Amino acid sequence: MHFVGYSNFFGHHSLDKTFFLKINAVLHIYIFIISALGIFLNIFVLLVFSLHKKPCTVAEIYLSNLAAADLILVSCLPFWAINIYNNYQWPFGSFMCKVVNLGIKMNNLCSIYFLVLVSIDRYIALVHAMSYGRMRRPKYAKIGCLIVWIFGLILESPVLIFRKVEYIPDYDVTACIIDYPSVEFSQFCDIMLTIISFLIPICIIAYCTLRIIQALSNKSMDRFHTERVERKAAFLVLIVLAVFIVCWLPYQVFIFLDTLDHYNLLTGCEWDDVLDIGEQLATYIGYSNCSLNPFLYVIVGKQFKQRAKDVLRFVLCKRWERGRSGYSNSNVTSRQCETTKI
Repeated sequence: MHFVGYSNFFGHHSLDKTFFLKINAVLHIYIFIISALGIFLNIFVLLVFSLHKKPCTVAEIYLSNLAAADLILVSCLPFWAINIYNNYQWPFGSFMCKVVNLGIKMNNLCSIYFLVLVSIDRYIALVHAMSYGRMRRPKYAKIGCLIVWIFGLILESPVLIFRKVEYIPDYDVTACIIDYPSVEFSQFCDIMLTIISFLIPICIIAYCTLRIIQALSNKSMDRFHTERVERKAAFLVLIVLAVFIVCWLPYQVFIFLDTLDHYNLLTGCEWDDVLDIGEQLATYIGYSNCSLNPFLYVIVGKQFKQRAKDVLRFVLCKRWERGRSGYSNSNVTSRQCETTKI
């Protein structure tokens, strides 16, 4: 049996087992924190986009789908945190082993392709607004999002086939593992996923970003109000893209090094320990990106902040109308409620 995808935090001969146990003790707490933040903040983002009566722009359709993918991913992470807390004794059964890991893998892949769609949208809006502007319609954006969801499900479908719960005698645990038919097939999957889920989208994003920056530096665009609005939206997109790359680049580096180690291109026994630890930690650093995006919308996105204020004011007004006496200390007045539109 090929034993792949399971943490080697139980230790190697060259490292003290207590070192791994200390890491695990911190790791599951960290996962719970980013999960709680991610669930709350991404629900908040989705509520702002869905409760606001003004139709979502194309970019906001992509960002709301990104928030949905992030929400599903962080909702699956607590299961893995409990797994780590139990020293990798999986308590949720075979079905949840498959579903939880599919949720994590699929939505991680979908997230980056939603960012690709956002990048392309900003590129068309700022660089080819006249020639391809008609392509930027909500209908096409929704179709693009549907394609991404289907693509993510198909590409990560091997998780449903090879993920299973099995007793591992060497570690005396019943673990949720991914059991590929061979080491070669495992390496093939890792390489293909690296190409499809990182290298290709990053190349597209890099090209679009370069052209967007060139367009933003063109001061003649300031004469047009529409272009100024697009420029503001582009700044938010650039920040979201930068944070995504910073969060996930370490993981991709470790995957690349692990591939080199498999083909004996790295010398030294210490590489096994470094890669085992580094890949695990880099994975959860990458997952933290799901909790950071909502902060970026609030900090950088002026239009999102205005929508959030409108929705909050609308909710307070509804409560004020239902029980005026209960909100006597509220800053929301009847005049404000009459003029509040979302």
